[in-house]
Formats: sequence, structure tokens, C-alpha cells
Amino acid sequence: MKLYAPWEKAFEKISTPFEHFIHAQTTTGRILMFMTILALILANTPLTANYEHFFHTKIDFDVGSWTLSHSIHHWINDGLMTLFFFMIGLEIKREILVGELSNIKVAILPILAAIGGMVFPALVYLSLNANEVGASGWGVPMATDIAFAISVLVLLGKRISTALVTFLAALAIVDDLGAVLVIAIFYTDQIHMVSLASAGIAFLVLIAFNRFGIHMVLPYFIVGTFMWFFVFESGVHATIAGVIAAMAIPSKPKQTSLGLSKKTKKLLDEYDTYPVCENHVLHEQQKAILINIQDKINAVRSPAARLEQDLHLPVALVVIPLFALANAGIAIDFNSVGAVIIEPISMGIILGLILGKVVGIFGISWLAIKLKIAKLPDKSSMSQIFGVALLGGIGFTMSIFIAELAFLKTPELIFQAKIGILTASLLAGLSGFLWLRYVAKNTSEK
Repeated sequence: MKLYAPWEKAFEKISTPFEHFIHAQTTTGRILMFMTILALILANTPLTANYEHFFHTKIDFDVGSWTLSHSIHHWINDGLMTLFFFMIGLEIKREILVGELSNIKVAILPILAAIGGMVFPALVYLSLNANEVGASGWGVPMATDIAFAISVLVLLGKRISTALVTFLAALAIVDDLGAVLVIAIFYTDQIHMVSLASAGIAFLVLIAFNRFGIHMVLPYFIVGTFMWFFVFESGVHATIAGVIAAMAIPSKPKQTSLGLSKKTKKLLDEYDTYPVCENHVLHEQQKAILINIQDKINAVRSPAARLEQDLHLPVALVVIPLFALANAGIAIDFNSVGAVIIEPISMGIILGLILGKVVGIFGISWLAIKLKIAKLPDKSSMSQIFGVALLGGIGFTMSIFIAELAFLKTPELIFQAKIGILTASLLAGLSGFLWLRYVAKNTSEK
């Protein structure tokens, strides 16, 4: 009996782009969970000082008299996380062009549910924090962590229909778009117009690359890096550059797929004419044939599709884990954690992510279906939509990110926000899983 590591087994099957997307999000969710636990351990052991010192270490970039100096924590949140937002941009673009959001009849339910799932949590939060010191944190409970939420659904296996997973993915992507807009519009203190104009020019250059049919990634990377710097200097949060840059990446292939199989078969037949070398070392001509085949395959795949697939692994294994490790480490005094949870900020986030998400996602979905504006996903029930609404309360990555912006330079408020996020995400994940596992039924089980 042949044994496989999980990733080896995955290579044995051919996955659709959506299945690849779900697999990547599930992997990210598992790694996120591990890194969150590790961060909490490091922050609550004698290693706390070393942990904090490492992420506050400065990294400088000097060019003549010009210096860019920030802590590792800052570089992760403003630099590496740009790749995460770039991935979000590519996912949003794909969904709008060819995914669930491309068909308005199918997209209307997750779009409405996502809007409800953003508005109601913010209102719940403000009901406790309006005119208070934590009022600026209203954006924190708006976000849903797509990786964690989908990971929970995947754990449920065949109990959950593919259409329901697609509904959650589309909802979370619209939610991400909303969070990006909130960050860009409401969490920018001061704008430097010269830098912003320079970023705009860089974006126009990227658009020109697209219109002139440039499919090489390197030019986009170079100009995109300059755009990131200009956005960083403008006062708008630098990660927004990632989403904007993704919009300029070509989504059409360089060549059509017509004749690809015929050309590839011809090359493979030529490949087989060469004898097998000792130790299975490829003949030089065989190497050239493989490169030719790879070029032909790349030519019928758009740069956006290639980048989305190629970046999933580094983002899942490096960027998101580092973000979790740098931001989830909270020194918890269990004697006072009860008092922290009932603080308006913490309680506003907890109620926003649980009550607000349920009312927003489930309530708006129920209303849209009753009014026949939208219809249920295939082989799903309203009871399952309620379970998905509970999972929508897992806010982790984006919620922590927004909390860092909302309460900038106010560690006490950031601490309260993170306690609320972790508590709500744990409760939402557990309750959503238990509801979908033991209470909700899909239509095929009735």
C-alpha cells in the first residue's frame, strides 16, 4: 500500500481552479491556527521579551541621504501583507470575470449577504462605542476570514454541498472588497497628493502594459513596486497598492487554446523518440522540448491566473503565518481577561462578529429569498445559511489588520480589540461547526 503525505496525494488528482482555491484556503487556515497558537505561547512564556524584541527590530533601507526605517512588525504589516492583498485583488477580479460573481443571478445572494454582514456588525459595534474612545474601531467586526471559515466547511466533508462552499467563498471575497474600501477611505489620516499622484501615474503605466499586450510579469513587478512605495508615502495604507496592481494584470491569455493538444502531442511524440539515458537523465533535446511545452501552456494561461496559482503557496506558507505570528501574540492575564472582554471595544467586536454577522448574513439572505430576489444555493437549506452566517463571525486576519489601523499607537485598545477578535472567532468557529454538523440538514438529506 502506497503512503502519501497530504501534499503528495493532492498532486495525484487534477483539480479545477476553484478546487485549487479551496485547497489553498484550507491549507492557509490550518497554518494560521498553528501560528496563532505559537504566537500566544511565545507571548505568555519567559520568551516574551525575545518575541517582542525580534518584531520591534528595525530594518533600514538607505539610498544616499534617503532612508526608509521600520520595524519587522511594520514591514510585515505594510510590506509582506501587500502580497496578501494582491492575492485578494486577483481573486476578486477572477470572481467578477469568470467566477460566481460574473452571473448576477447567482451572485446577488452572496453580494447582498456580504453587504448585510458588513453593515450590521458595524452598527452593533457602534451601538456600544459611539462617541467613546473606541468609536474608530467600527470596521473591525466587518471582516470575515475566508481561510478559517472555508477550513471549517471543508472539515464537514460531504455534509456540505459544493454550492454552499461557493456561496461562502463569494461572500467572503465581496467582504474582502468591502474591507479594502473601508481601509482606503476611512483609515487614512493624511494624504500627500504628490505621492498619491505619482502612484496614479504608476497605475496608468500598468494599465498601458496591459493594453499593449505585455504578458511578462517582470515589468508589472517593477512598476508595481514603485507604486507600492508611492502609496506608502502618500498616507494611504500601502497594502491597497496590492489590490490596485492586481486590477491591471492581464486576465486574457497571450494565445488561444486552439490546437494546444495537437501541438503538445506532437512534441511529446518527439520526446519519446529519444532513448532513456543512464540514471534517467534527460537528453538535451528532451529538455528543450519540455521547455517548449511549458511555454505553450503558459501562453494559453493568463498572467493573472498564473500569478494567482504561483503566489498561493508563498502567501499561505510565509506571508499569512508571519502576520499571525507578529500580530496574534497577546500576553493574557487570565485573572483580568474577564474584565477586558466586557470592555466596550471587546464586547462590541464579539457581538458584532457573532450577532451582527448572523443578523446581516442570515437575515438579509432570508429576506432576499422570501422576496424572490435571490435563490438558495443548490442542495442547501436556510438552516445551513444560518451556520454559514455563524462562520462569517471568524474575523481573524482582516479584523486584526483593521484593528492595528483603527487604534494606531494605542496598545491598550489594540489589546482589547485582539481579545475580542480571538474570542469571537473561536466562538463563531465552534458554534458554526457544531450547528452545521449536528443541527443543519441539506436538501439531499430530507
